[in-house]
Amino acid sequence: MDQVDFEPAQNWVATVLRPDDHHLEDNLLVRELFKPPVIIRSGGGVHNFLYQLRLSPEGSHLLKVEGSNVLGKLQITWRTNLGEPGRLQTQNILGSPIVHKDIELGAVEVPPVIIFEKPFLVRFNLTNQTDRILGPFEVQMSQSESLDEKPVMVNGLQTTFLPHVEPFNSSEFHLDLIAVKQGIQKITGITIFDKHEKKTYDSLFELEIFVYAE
Repeated sequence: MDQVDFEPAQNWVATVLRPDDHHLEDNLLVRELFKPPVIIRSGGGVHNFLYQLRLSPEGSHLLKVEGSNVLGKLQITWRTNLGEPGRLQTQNILGSPIVHKDIELGAVEVPPVIIFEKPFLVRFNLTNQTDRILGPFEVQMSQSESLDEKPVMVNGLQTTFLPHVEPFNSSEFHLDLIAVKQGIQKITGITIFDKHEKKTYDSLFELEIFVYAE
């Protein structure tokens, strides 16, 4: 066995991890992967190859558009006992399908201290992950739970209106919330309705908070 190379797809950058890399010394899992024997001979033997894949800057945009899950190919070269060269290239190696939602919702700013039954503001960021204009939107908190069971509710107007969002762009907004239960709670149930496409997005966001008595 002369060499084993991993040729990443254009969306990825590959780094081979070696047992003598200083930053791997404390990684028990990697040390187990590189346990001897490490030489492949005609009589047998084992050599483990470990590659770390990172999404390339150019690949980030392509994956959002195409949803490709091709990782790359392995190229193996060797020599026979008589010194004749051999070469094998595998078919495309596929990873788990990469699924990107049309929109992504995240919390940008949350108060460090949240007090029971006192309103607080959370700043959100809504990102359009498609190549088309989305919106305008209506943002609401789902009423799937009864008011007695819901630990965090909207304080004031129940619907927030957002303008359309350009492709691969984002928009920020605030929600005025109030916690009606103490201790560890979760902000859930935020739904976003695209008025143009008549499409509802839910289960986009879940955030654990701690609610103080005072």
